[in-house]
Amino acid sequence: MKFWNWIHDDSGGRVLRLEGPIDSESFWGDEITPQMFRDELYAEEGDITLWVNSPGGNVFAAAEIYTMLRDYPGNVTVRIASIAASAASVVAMAGNLVQMSPTALIMIHDPSTIAMGNAKDMEKAITTLNEVKESIINAYAYKTGLSRNRISKLMSDETWLNAKKAVELGFADEVLFENKPNAKKAVELGFADEVLFENKPKPEEEPEDPEGDNPDKEEGGDEGKDGGEEEKKKPFQLGNAMWQFSSRLMGETILNRLGAECKPQGKECEPEAGDPAPEPAKAGMTDSPVVEKPKPPLIGMDGRTEDGSVPYEILKDRLEWMK
Repeated sequence: MKFWNWIHDDSGGRVLRLEGPIDSESFWGDEITPQMFRDELYAEEGDITLWVNSPGGNVFAAAEIYTMLRDYPGNVTVRIASIAASAASVVAMAGNLVQMSPTALIMIHDPSTIAMGNAKDMEKAITTLNEVKESIINAYAYKTGLSRNRISKLMSDETWLNAKKAVELGFADEVLFENKPNAKKAVELGFADEVLFENKPKPEEEPEDPEGDNPDKEEGGDEGKDGGEEEKKKPFQLGNAMWQFSSRLMGETILNRLGAECKPQGKECEPEAGDPAPEPAKAGMTDSPVVEKPKPPLIGMDGRTEDGSVPYEILKDRLEWMK
């Protein structure tokens, strides 16, 4: 049973799935031969969608199929489903439009053969291979518009092209399903209930002032327009001042856990309105003698004490003191 067949799409167009090796004759029944292809190509009329999934094969058979597709009166759309390698890549170049699946590959390389005989026979084989390569370059150059020298280099290097690279170099025209709304279509058809994150606001769509209108902000004037905007953005930036403020908060947290008071450099901390008065430190619950605690350190906005220490060093000293 052959691995290729004709079917019809909903619009009445003809669809051909070309899967398997390309050869001039059928040995196992799964080869794609020019004669079989011709018989079915001209059995009907209409535009053709040709799906290609082939590792390649006989270059002369591929050249014949390429020529038939180029000569076909209808429009030919080639879609590479998985791979169009070697001779199959030549067939793919026959499409008026060449599309590739995002996971598909095209592979091009120099032709090869098996030869035996004397030196003249080897020279003849080399000459034939060089001419075959030039004929393949003709097909690639016609499709891509690349220079022959560049195509020759790509073939000699055995180049594999993913879908985006193939489009970039001109071996294909577009990537299949690139703009297909899969999630929304699934919801429309009932295969899903909703699209995740569809209504999630993007960061740039969020309001710049989450606190709302500022009643104290003056309207009009350059200062109110530029300076006010700058002031509004500052709380959202982790600048040097913000880092110092964070360092101080972390330092105060550590010192409070140690029972130290908050005394910024140069002034005492004033309790906020409505805050309860601080309770005096409770006496120890044991009968051990009361040991005078070290003087509470002062901590500034930079997170350091007057002597330049940081709360982590103070914590270390307190732990030594508590031993």
